[in-house]
Amino acid sequence: MSGRSDSGAPLLEVRDLVVHHGQLRALSGISLTVYPGEVYALIGANGAGKSTLLRTIAGLHHPTSGSISYDGKDVTGLRPEKRATAGIVMVPEGRRLFPSLSLEENLKVGATYSRKGPWNIAAVYDLFPWMKDRRGQRTAQMSGGEQQSVAIGRALVANPRVLLLDELSLGLAPVIVQRIYAMLPQILASGITVLLVEQDVSQALKVATHLQCLLEGHTTLEGTPAEVNREQVEAAYFGVNSDHHEGTTPPDRSSALWPGLTPLSRACSPEAFTRCSRAACP
Repeated sequence: MSGRSDSGAPLLEVRDLVVHHGQLRALSGISLTVYPGEVYALIGANGAGKSTLLRTIAGLHHPTSGSISYDGKDVTGLRPEKRATAGIVMVPEGRRLFPSLSLEENLKVGATYSRKGPWNIAAVYDLFPWMKDRRGQRTAQMSGGEQQSVAIGRALVANPRVLLLDELSLGLAPVIVQRIYAMLPQILASGITVLLVEQDVSQALKVATHLQCLLEGHTTLEGTPAEVNREQVEAAYFGVNSDHHEGTTPPDRSSALWPGLTPLSRACSPEAFTRCSRAACP
């Protein structure tokens, strides 16, 4: 991991972040460091806190404690629109387009807090050539994959330095997901750093330079894809300590993480597996 610092100073730093939704603690002391040019992936099951973390970085949730630094400056108390103007821009889960507006009108919304940079509507049309001929069409009439592309384009015209992508593949067919991720190298080449939430672990491992797994608001694994193995990822994702209960195998859940791969044997009994907590088995 020493090679990360070769990129210079961190672009984004989160330290000991605690976030509540009412009485519920959604994040418990989360920290991360993102360097320029990285694709930093947050993985974990539903309810792990991934989207809450992204929304807090974007300024949409207020942390109970902890800090967020961007480009060396504390932005913990900065309003969402000020963060967007500074270069922290989010593609939210569910796209959140204006369905009654046309494709191009939705893109213009993204330019409201735009910084100077290489991205404008023409550049987005170059990235997604199909958009130009359909720029007058209402986004409500588009497929999920097309809407996701528009949401990405809307974020790009703001010329972000950090692009937050929340559940990019959610609800999309695999072939559409591959087409969208195929655009990632061009986005990175323009100088954008990416922090993404992705439930498809295999997809995250393909594109990420660094990853962190969350479970119930805690960090259970962090490293580069080269540093972690399948067993470690599964244990972190499901909260299973595979060092216990040797010689027995729990119910397999690996198909959610590794489509098409054979089941992984675990060192935990079926009964104990259902009782396992985040860090240890009984």
